[in-house]
Amino acid sequence: MTLTAPETPAPPKPAAPPRRPGPARRTWQKVSPYAYITPFFTLFAAFGLFPLIYTAFVSLYRVELQTPGDMEWRGLGNYTALFGDEYFWVSLRNTFTIGVLSTVPQLVMALGLAHLLNYRMRGRTFLRTAVLLPYATSVAAATLVFAQLFGRDFGLINYALGLVGIDPVDWQNGTVASQIAVSTVVIWRWTGYNALIYLAGMQSIPDELYEAAAMDGASRWRQFFHVTLPGLRPTILFTVIVSTIGATQLFGEPLLLEGSISGGISHQYQTLGLYMYEQGWGFFHLGRAAAIAWVMFLLIVVLVGVNALIARRRSRKEAGR
Repeated sequence: MTLTAPETPAPPKPAAPPRRPGPARRTWQKVSPYAYITPFFTLFAAFGLFPLIYTAFVSLYRVELQTPGDMEWRGLGNYTALFGDEYFWVSLRNTFTIGVLSTVPQLVMALGLAHLLNYRMRGRTFLRTAVLLPYATSVAAATLVFAQLFGRDFGLINYALGLVGIDPVDWQNGTVASQIAVSTVVIWRWTGYNALIYLAGMQSIPDELYEAAAMDGASRWRQFFHVTLPGLRPTILFTVIVSTIGATQLFGEPLLLEGSISGGISHQYQTLGLYMYEQGWGFFHLGRAAAIAWVMFLLIVVLVGVNALIARRRSRKEAGR
């Protein structure tokens, strides 16, 4: 019997070194991320940044709609004339009051509606879809319907008020009444949209927090105030900022309520958007309209900055507790 030694395995071949990419490939790896985002920045520069800069340029000249090629240097003359116009301050005040009348009830109602839709109920998918229908409705169609509802002589709102003994209200000529009518259209269109945003934020809150609060004996209301609202703080800040921007740019609803670019007989519900349209396409002063556009832009920046500053200070105070 012959014994043979076991065969020793051959040593593994050394792995080949990885091939280094060529110069063209290395260049493409560096440039490709920028190439992917180039279309967005190209469109933004063409339709966002350039109009903004050109509007600032036009606001420094006297430009008329009939002769847009004839530009006369005015410097800050359009801005000084703007701040000396009483109707500018009227439209600024109207924009603020209509913004408050529409934004505060809208967000409060949206928060309550989202809280109800967050419960397990029958047909909640249908209800979540239904609350978005006003947002999908054309602003022109919605405003024309509400203009009929708020009619002075044959409007359904005044008819309902008459049933409870209240005299008819002139919704289109009264200052407060007309602003309430415009705000009602805004509330009807945007409440469901904000409710779905709040609902998405509520569903991102961990269930363990609610279970812990229930074990501690917290009621539904206490859970809402101490669990839901703190968890929704970033979402609420987002909706406040977006609603503030929308209120500052409000245009379609007040324009279509009566069909007048002056915002009523005494400019009682003329917003900054309507005032800009009146100056540019009613009085043909494109330079002054551009100045109004830049004032609106700066106003939005200030309001957004104030909202962000208040939210940051509030979060710091709560973090220091």
